[in-house]
Amino acid sequence: MHSSFRPRLAPLVLAALCSAGIAQAQGSNAVAPTPVQVRPEVDQAYTQLMAAPAIAELLEAVKADHARSIEDLRLLTEIEAPPFKEQARAEAFLARMKALGLTDAKIDAEGNVVGLRRGTGNGPTLLISAHLDTVFPTGTDVKIKERDGKLYAPGISDDTRGLAVLLSWLKVLNDRQVRTTGDLLFVGNVGEEELGNLRGMKRLFAEHPEIDGMVGIEPAPQGAVLVLGTASHRYEVTFKGPGGHSYGAFGQVPSAIHGMGRAIAKIGDIRTPTFPKTTFTVGTVGGGTSVNTIAPDARMAVDIRSDEMGPLLETEKQILAAIDAGVAEENKRWGVDTLSVSTKLIGDRPGGRTPSDSVIVEAATRANTAFGQKTLLSGASTDANVPMSLGIPAIIIGGGGKTGGFHALSEWIDLTDAWKGAQNSLVTVLGLVGVEGVSAPLLANRPAGAKR
Repeated sequence: MHSSFRPRLAPLVLAALCSAGIAQAQGSNAVAPTPVQVRPEVDQAYTQLMAAPAIAELLEAVKADHARSIEDLRLLTEIEAPPFKEQARAEAFLARMKALGLTDAKIDAEGNVVGLRRGTGNGPTLLISAHLDTVFPTGTDVKIKERDGKLYAPGISDDTRGLAVLLSWLKVLNDRQVRTTGDLLFVGNVGEEELGNLRGMKRLFAEHPEIDGMVGIEPAPQGAVLVLGTASHRYEVTFKGPGGHSYGAFGQVPSAIHGMGRAIAKIGDIRTPTFPKTTFTVGTVGGGTSVNTIAPDARMAVDIRSDEMGPLLETEKQILAAIDAGVAEENKRWGVDTLSVSTKLIGDRPGGRTPSDSVIVEAATRANTAFGQKTLLSGASTDANVPMSLGIPAIIIGGGGKTGGFHALSEWIDLTDAWKGAQNSLVTVLGLVGVEGVSAPLLANRPAGAKR
């Protein structure tokens, strides 16, 4: 999970809410539910699903599989999966998928684990996914510790729990021989965290134009449905100058660090809109060679985010201009032109949103109602950014369990009754693809022309 779910309601309501992180949303911060109207055909589909004996048996199977699924969670959590080094976990996940019936599953050229469970035909293709990577570097202790009814380990909830839920769904669907109308594309993807840059999802949607929608599984509070993908651009900025002795060359050469400082001060004065929320930060800095050297080099990394591309691009323009202005001022200070700067785009996450009146959001809302949950529409930067940016219906929902400590060594999950969340999200999926003899698919097949 690249960034936490945040409440996203109407502008006037949104302004009154705090920007709650996902862990906070599961704690004491109360956030108002989001009204979503559900059209009659969606309501009917879920009424049929919840009344069908075959679905009742399937949901009981999810509950019964809960203890076994924890073993999958333990297995995968204790395999390191830093960004760009997900291979070992991918191979383990692939082996489990094959053992549970997806014998044709494979690892693609980007490192995603991909397996197709075919439907009866003529239905939509729904991508269901969780990401393999975690934020933690190689060498992190990922052994699970258990205390006070919780399991503690880096990455255990974000997003290894999602991987275990996908495996549980696959097992119970095959064990109960439930036939969906649409195809289910099971995926454990790479590149969601840090500078992974959503590379796994970008490859998937480039190579699988048949995908009609996406449901991603991430740690989330009960009832949360992510419908907004926060876009981001990240830059690596490098300042270069001749350098020199701090005393002997003083007044003759500019300082790369001083130029960077001027740029940072100008960046700090930039103002951005509160709605759509648009942010920036200089996240890291470095440079110089010694305390008594006029720095010949300096570098910084800049993060820019917005819930809409227009404000992001405008903020980006101002930041790049501030950087150039900082360099110009440092050169002017000493009457030279020997300090230069270069910028490199190192992160490009497209943004978008899935309308609240789309079938996929109404489906998740109606499934929440069936399980006694109120729906909270939310936003963040996740794998769903990619399909959203392409106009493909996509949401992120939870897989069950209470979670906390994201991106910290103290990350934890409480799996008490977590099977309820796995049931809820599976019912969302089944309504979208349809179940033979129970309900027709709600998710539409995209027009052939739209499947580039």
